[in-house]
Amino acid sequence: MTLTRREASELLATHGLAPRRSLGQNFVVDPNTVRRIARLADVGPDDHVVEIGAGLGALTEALIDTGAHVTAIEIDDGLARLLAERLRDRDVRVVHGDARRLDWSELLSSAPRWTLVANLPYNVATPIVADLLDDVPAIDRMLVMVQREVAERFVARPRTGAYGAVTVKIAYWAEAEIIGYVPATVFMPRPKVESALVALRRRPSPTVDESVDRRALFALVRAGFGQRRKMLRRSLAGIVPPEAFDAADVSPEARAEELSIADWGRLAAATARLERL
Repeated sequence: MTLTRREASELLATHGLAPRRSLGQNFVVDPNTVRRIARLADVGPDDHVVEIGAGLGALTEALIDTGAHVTAIEIDDGLARLLAERLRDRDVRVVHGDARRLDWSELLSSAPRWTLVANLPYNVATPIVADLLDDVPAIDRMLVMVQREVAERFVARPRTGAYGAVTVKIAYWAEAEIIGYVPATVFMPRPKVESALVALRRRPSPTVDESVDRRALFALVRAGFGQRRKMLRRSLAGIVPPEAFDAADVSPEARAEELSIADWGRLAAATARLERL
């Protein structure tokens, strides 16, 4: 059973709780939506699923109903207690904690491969996805519901306004695709923006040769997009030697948004070679 808007309101009132803006809490209160997300996640009895920001447990229940082994993470004290009580007879592990500070190796030690399915708070969606791609290889698939604008940045192409440093980070690790949209009307409280569902699948290996130090690569990308309106020869001055542009076949007159992940990789590799000389 999943939650309707009235049931969610009554549940919160019974436990003396209310959505917390500071935590970006917008609960999905439409049963069809959570069932749709669980279906699109394509998980079943052989899968291990981790959910971040389980909230009132509506999506959690839909995931449990697929037969998957579910671990639900919730940062809010009151909601974590509510979840543990409400789902005490279901096959789920409820974890009270901050997803950005958990020991993920320990948390996911029971299985080699995991799928993340989550309605991510808008204020932390980007760092959570980026950190998990960087540091938690056990998560090899994600289906995340995020603000539409954020979703468009996740999947953007070079030479578009949405293309940025996070796009390059995601392209380095994964293939990303928007697979659906979710209207504001299914949330409580109702946000002022539309949401989108983004599917990410981790690549067998990064798109840039692993001999290129990824921290140096991402530092270069952040520097370039930090002054995205400037030509690279200016935004990367003091970081990238002028001759590195020729070596990487990248125009110093280009701007950050014009470079693909492959271009950034070549530029980082050329810079590293010249630094070693």
